[in-house]
Amino acid sequence: MNQTNKTMLQGPLFGNIILYTIPIILTSLLQLLFNAADLIVVGRFCGSVSVAAVGATGAITNLMVNFFIGLSVGAGVTVAHGLGSREDRVVHCTVHTAIPTALISGAILTVFGILLSETFLRMMGTPDTVLPLSAVYMKIYFGGVTFTMVYNFCAAILRAAGDTKSPLLYLTFAGVVNVLLNVFFVRGLHLNVAGVALATTISQAISAVLVTVALMRRTDTCKLILSKMRFYKPQLQKIIRIGLPAGIQSSLFAISNVLIQSSVNSFGDIMMSGNAAAANIEGFVYVSLNAFHQTAVNFIGQNAGAKQFHRVYRTLWICLGCVTVVGLSMGILAYSLGPRLLSVYITDSQEAISYGMIRLAYICLPYFLCGLMDVSTGALRGLGESFIPMVISVLGVCGIRIGWIYTIFQIPRFHTPQCLYFSYTVSWTLTFLFQLAAFLRVCRKHRLEI
Repeated sequence: MNQTNKTMLQGPLFGNIILYTIPIILTSLLQLLFNAADLIVVGRFCGSVSVAAVGATGAITNLMVNFFIGLSVGAGVTVAHGLGSREDRVVHCTVHTAIPTALISGAILTVFGILLSETFLRMMGTPDTVLPLSAVYMKIYFGGVTFTMVYNFCAAILRAAGDTKSPLLYLTFAGVVNVLLNVFFVRGLHLNVAGVALATTISQAISAVLVTVALMRRTDTCKLILSKMRFYKPQLQKIIRIGLPAGIQSSLFAISNVLIQSSVNSFGDIMMSGNAAAANIEGFVYVSLNAFHQTAVNFIGQNAGAKQFHRVYRTLWICLGCVTVVGLSMGILAYSLGPRLLSVYITDSQEAISYGMIRLAYICLPYFLCGLMDVSTGALRGLGESFIPMVISVLGVCGIRIGWIYTIFQIPRFHTPQCLYFSYTVSWTLTFLFQLAAFLRVCRKHRLEI
């Protein structure tokens, strides 16, 4: 057992959880900077319409990409269980099944993304002033989406093994390259949104290569040997069993967000611009909270594999406490600095900034509720349960938001951005309560089986 595995299975949980989570937060923030750099550069040099064009693609790309990224969750949980139970063969086979899965997932996304980008944008009611630029951005992005898949699968394996620092180092380098290429392609070559999409693709390729090499250089059971890559049936089945519901859940989340984006589009391109900028700002809060979701998945996964259920419970409560403190602190900070932060993205419309502040007030301030929901979901996945959190999340998040849009939001007096955004708070709260109840019930069942 190497030292990183020991920190998950032995020693003080609180300190180890913090040390494990901080690199994940920093890595996630750097990933988000890819898109932030896109928006800032096009906002500075191309105007608010280009900002709206890039922002309009987020819900669709998440809809398609998140389904397959869910499979990386399955790979990570399977590796964590294998490490916790010291089944070296399981870990070896999972690693060598995960990478081919990532490559095939990327190929599928590339084909469908390029062919259907413009169709999806039209279905969402994207304004004609924005649609051509959005379509160009999406086609270039999906042209390199395989790199995104490889990075996420490899990073999931490294984190399951306790290594959260390597992805941070590699993404730092790729992030610097992304910013430099953004400025060069947009300001130097005047490529507009095509330039930022190309810069993002190149940066993702760099991070994917680096994280793959990291797996190849490992000396433990997580070592990647290219000649041994193939689909090992038992591990593929477990990856799919855990990862498929997670992917479906993420995709259905994205569908509800597509409907919300369509509702945002109905207010016009100024609202779209403010919404896109605010969403990017709150994204920094979200990824910081989601880091505790990943921590819960892997700490609980290894300890469940080792049958140490007293540490499973403690991990959950520590992560819930941490995500509340971080969420409240960052939400308040982001809202307080909102006008200044939004002006970094939007330089030509005070009205767009006002719309952005509405989103920050109704979504960013109570974002800790989303963190509580994610941690409880991650805890269930760490136990190997993926279908239950999927059902709860689909009904609690997607069901409430979709129902809200087609009922309350359709009433003229409630057809406002404020009412639209409030659906997030309601869905987060109810879903968290049901996920927590499900976790406690499943955990008791596992304890009875020991």
